[in-house]
Amino acid sequence: MTSRSDGRRMPGDDSSPSRERPVLVGVAVLGAAGVVGGVLVAALALPVVGGAGVYTRDVAHGLFEVPAMLREAPLPERSRLLDKDGRQFAQFYVQNRQSVALGKIAPDMLKAIVAIEDARFYEHGGLDLKGTLRAIITNTRAGSIQQGGSSLTQQLVKNILLQNARSETERDQARAPSIRRKMQELRYAISLERKYTKDQILLRYLNIAYFGGGAFGVQAAAHRFFGTSADKLTLEQAATLAGAVRTPYFTDPTLGGEHRDRLLERRDLVLDRMAQLKMIAQVRADAAKATPLALHLRPEPGGCSESDHPFFCLYVQKEVIGNPAFGRTRAERERRLFRDGITIRTTLDRTAQEAADKAIAAHVHPKDDQVAAEAMIEPGTGRIRALAASKRYGANPGERKDGPSTTYNLPADMAHGGGQGFQAGSTFKVFTLATALAKGWRFDQGFDTPGSFVPSSGYKDCSGTRVNAPGTVVHNAGGEGKGGPYSLATGTWQSVNIFYMMLERDVGLCDVVRTARSVGIARADGQPLKEVPTFTLGVNEMDPVTVAAGFAAFGARGRYCRPMAILEVVERHGRRTGVAPSCTQAVEQDVADAVNYILTGVFTKGTMKGQGIGRDAAGKTGTNNGYTSAWFAGYTPDLAAAVSLGDIRGAYKYPLTDVEIGGQHYGGVQGATLPGPIWVRSMELALQHLPATPFHHPDTGRFGGGTTPGLKPEDQLADPRAADGERGRDGREEWDEARGGERGEVRSGEGRLRHHWHRPADQRLWDRFWTHPEEDLWLSWPAHHRSRRHRYRPAWERTWHHHR
Repeated sequence: MTSRSDGRRMPGDDSSPSRERPVLVGVAVLGAAGVVGGVLVAALALPVVGGAGVYTRDVAHGLFEVPAMLREAPLPERSRLLDKDGRQFAQFYVQNRQSVALGKIAPDMLKAIVAIEDARFYEHGGLDLKGTLRAIITNTRAGSIQQGGSSLTQQLVKNILLQNARSETERDQARAPSIRRKMQELRYAISLERKYTKDQILLRYLNIAYFGGGAFGVQAAAHRFFGTSADKLTLEQAATLAGAVRTPYFTDPTLGGEHRDRLLERRDLVLDRMAQLKMIAQVRADAAKATPLALHLRPEPGGCSESDHPFFCLYVQKEVIGNPAFGRTRAERERRLFRDGITIRTTLDRTAQEAADKAIAAHVHPKDDQVAAEAMIEPGTGRIRALAASKRYGANPGERKDGPSTTYNLPADMAHGGGQGFQAGSTFKVFTLATALAKGWRFDQGFDTPGSFVPSSGYKDCSGTRVNAPGTVVHNAGGEGKGGPYSLATGTWQSVNIFYMMLERDVGLCDVVRTARSVGIARADGQPLKEVPTFTLGVNEMDPVTVAAGFAAFGARGRYCRPMAILEVVERHGRRTGVAPSCTQAVEQDVADAVNYILTGVFTKGTMKGQGIGRDAAGKTGTNNGYTSAWFAGYTPDLAAAVSLGDIRGAYKYPLTDVEIGGQHYGGVQGATLPGPIWVRSMELALQHLPATPFHHPDTGRFGGGTTPGLKPEDQLADPRAADGERGRDGREEWDEARGGERGEVRSGEGRLRHHWHRPADQRLWDRFWTHPEEDLWLSWPAHHRSRRHRYRPAWERTWHHHR
């Protein structure tokens, strides 16, 4: 901007010392304090209404007792969440504001605000004598505030006092229609004129002022009203915003047509005033007035419920508020997130997130009572790449507990906004497998297992206490009677309960628990792990983030990394703080390689046979006792994921039997029925543009061989990744195995598998009471007690029902 021909300085003009005139005028004002006092006395001598004496005392107190220094707290700014590539997906704020520098504001905006709010701004020292004296006389006669005579500096003072207010009483005092407050503003204004240049005062005002529509500051207002930035505002747009600042609620365009009409009137008033002051030519003002408002109102969603990726957003929010690294107290951490204007670059990968969202949506609908949740984590770093769930995030209509939405962060634990989780089932067998391999077990080493098993001896928890369960009977296939020889490999592929109960006893329950803890396994509710004989069968309630991170450790050759969602925090003034992965070598590399080698066979010879993803992958199914929940957890060297499925109304009360999910009927849902296909589809989509990374081949000298009494030669381990005559080019096999009266139909098309399970009608009732032959725990009861209503529920078993 330039100076006017009559010598009056315009906004942004730096052609002369910016502080000379304001300081001189300010000094002159202070030097004329006696004159002001005389004017006040003269004003009070005019005809007044009753109570003038009270105002006289208020003025004297306000002028001489109010401190001259004004505390200026940092303005509340909005904080932003960015994905790993720097694109915003959420924001938090108590005031939607983004402060900008003077050079980032259009010149017409600077002119417009001065024209309509304080035409002599660059000539006075904080007090516009003409306007203020006129207002004092009028208001003194009336006995109350009837006219406004505030300069821009005084308006800045008022806004600062409102920002500093810690209570509603203090806010009311900052707005009080009293002469005392006006004199307080005057004294503070003179102080600010001494402290700052005129341009600095103008900038502070434009960044603090409220423009309506929830927009604080000119940058937020430009985006809110016109979808642009402050430096790109046109004359018409600048005049509109300048017109809104005097009565932001009266002219708020988001409130309807009448408010927009008032805003249009104010815009035209600003344009006329700018022309009158010769800031713009009259012809330009007339042309601008002939245009419509042309609003392009842009919503400014705040919080996770309005984010495109709400579950990831909620995880980050809870991490910041709950982690002492972001502040000593909760209040400090909340202030940092909601007021301090930080930018958080997260680990979110939109490709992986969209893959998980699509895979879940294809199988489970938001209106279903059954909920699916998935977490994707990068092995070797712990970076969470995606968090997805089948329900939308938010409250249901009428605050109903059931419906298409949820306020729980279903993929996460309670500390990150989640619920109590679901029992993880046979996914926990991987920790027993790793413990056995670390203790010298070989691939073909195993037991001749009985048809039933009672954990009556040999189990101690990590405190050394015996935790045997002589009243519990564990069964294998078909509920009773089928045992036989199983090796470490075949027992894993077929997920044999009795084999794993015996293996856990052999290697030590506490050592299995320690292995699990070493890769971050902890209950979703934050309670200690239940160290019971059926630990290996997954009786602890878990969340997908924790399970995915644990499995990711094997994909990273035993390197466990704590799940992390934040890469970097940038303060409002540019200071950057990076967040490094927190990792430990939890499992020996050779042991992890051996685990990977066996778990690849789950896709070729085990419970996920026929559901490969066309590259090296390892994983484990999990189906809980009585079909209360189902899981699949798996990984490649590049990405790990865990999928859980259960009924949000209560896993025990509503088992996954005879249910309709996603428009399909299921007699009973197992780990390979729904969680498995969701995992397959999401991993295919997430990894489709990445080259395949193979697992390291295990040390067969250390882990190969072994003996299992009665094991047939054809059941001894061959490379589970080698072609066996049935494997297709993409690494998949056709389902060719009937299991216990079940039939799985696999349809492939563009790499997509859909599974439709059918059960004979006479088996459906049976399925309600017995687990799948290859899955998990059945606690034996007399026949007349085998019903859902009387199913035995140990005290350490919890349900989701109370925490949905």
